[in-house]
Amino acid sequence: MQCNLIKQKLAACAFIALAGLYTSTPALALDIGSQAPDFELPGTQGSVMLSKTQGKVIYLDFWASWCGPCRESFPWMNAMQAKYKDQGLQVIAINLDANNEDAKKFLAQHSAQFTVLFDPKATMPRQYGVKGMPTSFLIGKDGKVLVQHKGFNNADRAELEQKILNALEGQK
Repeated sequence: MQCNLIKQKLAACAFIALAGLYTSTPALALDIGSQAPDFELPGTQGSVMLSKTQGKVIYLDFWASWCGPCRESFPWMNAMQAKYKDQGLQVIAINLDANNEDAKKFLAQHSAQFTVLFDPKATMPRQYGVKGMPTSFLIGKDGKVLVQHKGFNNADRAELEQKILNALEGQK
C-alpha cells in the first residue's frame, strides 16, 4: 500500500517535471500536412532514423512508464503492428522517461512487438508539439503528418484503426 502511494507521488512529480519542461521550452505546433521532424534515436533493437522509414505509414507514439493510458495503448499498438505490418505500417513508440531503466521495467510487464526508442532528454516532444501522454502521430508514406491524437482509451481504437487503414490505402 505504502509502495503504491510512493509510486503515485513519483509519477505525479515526473508529470509535473515533464510539464515544466514543455512549458519552459516552447513547443512547435505541428500542423496536419507538414513534414514530420526527422530524428535518430537509440532503441531496443538499435538506432532508428525516421527519414529511413519513408514509404511506410508510421504510427508514432510518445509515452512514459508512469502513464496509465500508455499501458492501455500497448496491446492495441501490438495488434495494429501485427495486423498491418505486411501492408506497410510501422509502429514506433518513443519513451520519454529520464531513466531508461524505468522504461525497461515497463516493457518487461507490457511487451512491445513494435519499435521502441528512447529519448531521455525529451528533445522530440518539443519538435512535435507534444503536451501530454500519450500523444501519437500518423505519418503518411510521404513523411507528412496526417493525424495527431492526444490520449488513449478504448473508444479511440476503431477511429484510429480506420485512419491507419485510410493512410495505408493512400487516402487522407
